[in-house]
Amino acid sequence: MPFAIVRNDITKMQVDAIVDSANPRAIVGGGVDRAIHQAAGAELLAARKKIGNIATGTAAVTPAYRLHARYVIHTVGPVWQDGSHGNANFSAVRIKIPLRLAAERDCSSIAFPPLSAGVARLSFGDRDCYGGAGHS
Repeated sequence: MPFAIVRNDITKMQVDAIVDSANPRAIVGGGVDRAIHQAAGAELLAARKKIGNIATGTAAVTPAYRLHARYVIHTVGPVWQDGSHGNANFSAVRIKIPLRLAAERDCSSIAFPPLSAGVARLSFGDRDCYGGAGHS
């Protein structure tokens, strides 16, 4: 799958799967989560409630409903603490698991928001969170 960075409204992306920076509880959170739920319609929250809680480091898949995608992959990223609480495993949680779930569903395109960058306080410059791939 080719890789491209696109700065766009994730709710308008025409892709097979959209990754949602989800709340661990089956509620609508803020930021990207709220925008995705608003664009997808009330059916997305109903589907999310059927799943129940999602543990940090895991993900769940629902239909995308009114979005221009087939699936929404709800992933709960860890909250940044201080770099000494397993923060180096962020990439597995935020990237590898959604990619695996998308591949299992034969998705050829996927849109990621900046996961855990809002209330979780993760910066894209945090090298430990991206396996040394951060920016100074």
